[in-house]
Amino acid sequence: MPTTKRRPVDVKSISTGFFLVEMAQVLKEFENDYEFTFATPDGNAPQLDINGMALSVQSIEKTGAKTVPLRMQQRRRSFDINSFRQRHPELVARREQEVLLLERHIGRVPVSELLPNSEPELAEYRTELIRRLGKLPEGTFHSLQELVQRDRDQADPFTFADFDFIHTPGGHAPMVDFRDNPWLGEALHVARENGVIISLICHAPVAVTSTRQRIDAQGHPYLVSDNPFLAAAISTVPTIGELFALRFLYPRVPGKKTRLSYFVDKAIKEAGFKLATSLNIAAPLLAYEPSVRLLTGNGPQAIDQQTAKLRSVLTSTRTAQRTSGKQLSKQTVTVHLASHTKR
Repeated sequence: MPTTKRRPVDVKSISTGFFLVEMAQVLKEFENDYEFTFATPDGNAPQLDINGMALSVQSIEKTGAKTVPLRMQQRRRSFDINSFRQRHPELVARREQEVLLLERHIGRVPVSELLPNSEPELAEYRTELIRRLGKLPEGTFHSLQELVQRDRDQADPFTFADFDFIHTPGGHAPMVDFRDNPWLGEALHVARENGVIISLICHAPVAVTSTRQRIDAQGHPYLVSDNPFLAAAISTVPTIGELFALRFLYPRVPGKKTRLSYFVDKAIKEAGFKLATSLNIAAPLLAYEPSVRLLTGNGPQAIDQQTAKLRSVLTSTRTAQRTSGKQLSKQTVTVHLASHTKR
């Protein structure tokens, strides 16, 4: 899954994908209660971003404080991968738990390429991970168009009404196919109309730009004149966070001044949405709008809190359903991201 860059001109794109850390906690929390259905915009397997597997990312709420020190440890001349991992057993354990959840629920997926500024520890880990994933069967990923069309087909038992929530992880991949995507917009509107909770984290909230469009009965996109999703304030990765990553972290191309083709928060604001903001960009920040049941978070540092909030909203919703006598569902759809080779 490539993300295009404006500069330098000789760097057309970087290999990216979704962050497993922003998916695995949801799988862990709900695996005993729900059946998972996985989907991508085009029905292809999503690509896993190897840079989201860095041990610093496993620090969750402490990621902001851990990232630079852990990167500095890997620059020392005395750096040894085994010793490094032994010094951070709790982070290694969480990463392993996430991979086990992927193996159990998702199946074989491609892994992004290493970038010039990827952490040294990840170079060896990527080889290990690809070997493990290569032993898994391929999972099933439905396309959004397929799910929308099946929901419209009265002869098909599939319906969005059977789903309790949608969760979408970030990583840079949503920047490629979640912005202004009419089929994604239609899926989100149909989910909203059926009372489905929508959870988006990190870069995935750019999906709200797609709610400006829907798909008519003939399969043609049209603009939404009165968009209910505009009631929501959106939490996402801020431009200043992206600039820090482009200057110091894995997306940086050494010796070059790099920029993404656009910034997610600016695209969301330009689409007419309010942004939820915080002075501390490294701190978890959630935003929930009950009128459209939309929950958003600003990055991996928020995933544990976001999962807990999702559980809380589901619990209160199901309590209300029991009170009203409504039949309870036992499904969730998880929307991932389409995978492409680097362009």
